[in-house]
Amino acid sequence: MLALLAGCSTGSVDGGGESADTTGVERQGEFPRTITHAYGETEIPEAPQRVATISWVNADVSLALGVVPVGMPRNSFGANANGSTDWFDAELEAVGGEMPELYSETDGINTEAIAALEPDLILGAYSGMTAEEYETLSKIAPTIAMPEGDGPFGTAWQDSTRLIGEALGRSEAAEELITEVEGQIQQVAEDNPAIEGTTFVWATVDPEAAEKIYAFTDVDNRPRFLTQLGMEQAPVVAEASSGSPDQFAVTWSPERADELASDILITYATSPEVRQAIESDPLLGRIPAVEAGRMVVQTDEQQVLSISASSPLSLPWALENVVPDILAAAQQEQG
Repeated sequence: MLALLAGCSTGSVDGGGESADTTGVERQGEFPRTITHAYGETEIPEAPQRVATISWVNADVSLALGVVPVGMPRNSFGANANGSTDWFDAELEAVGGEMPELYSETDGINTEAIAALEPDLILGAYSGMTAEEYETLSKIAPTIAMPEGDGPFGTAWQDSTRLIGEALGRSEAAEELITEVEGQIQQVAEDNPAIEGTTFVWATVDPEAAEKIYAFTDVDNRPRFLTQLGMEQAPVVAEASSGSPDQFAVTWSPERADELASDILITYATSPEVRQAIESDPLLGRIPAVEAGRMVVQTDEQQVLSISASSPLSLPWALENVVPDILAAAQQEQG
């Protein structure tokens, strides 16, 4: 039986269900305040009351810190029936909040929908926001981009949580939240010592794609998460990405599939049939973990999203809904 941490949900820090809940005012920082990010400095004149978000992660963090957004993107990948995620909905219900206005980002940042909500703060701490998009959003409301030095969608969940906590005047609560979630991850690692040092490759493996193998590096949230659990990025991937330290993934030639050595392989597939296609492919089937029967194939988009767009709400959910399959593969390797 795999040992897993029970009850991994993260409660609201301050409680309340209104946008920018103010029941925790005694724990908020003073305003005005100036926030530094990738595109300079943003002044926030007073505690935000109407927060809008872009991309993934940002709405999760805001909600986890007790501020229910007035608007957030409708998920185009990994969405539940509400256009949201199970972990966001669970936290929203826990704090008694109303579902934010959802807008599409299929064609990019929906500035028109955001402007219509008349926000007093726009959060994009985890995003691929360009300088031009930042300028446009800043004309609507004070806008927070990714941390200085981070590339598009390259911000660790701890850093986005700290930056958003600073913008909301809730830095202390942000640190408590980070400590809580990191503690849950550490507990799972301690309860499952067999995974310590297990090497992994987390990659897109698709027999029908032009680039059949796309391995994620330690800049990506997926390897970051497994490393926190005590696992190790496969040396071949680390070596392949050493010349491009900011690159979140590397293309791997199928002709060299047998060199992609690791204890386990984790990949996403659009259907269960893809597993058989990978295993029977004359090149992809030579990946060592595939040959050894230690390939974890995710077919649930929400499971993929919970780690690829890591947040303090999604990771506790992933510990219960994603990690068991990874632990099973790791234990099979140990056995």
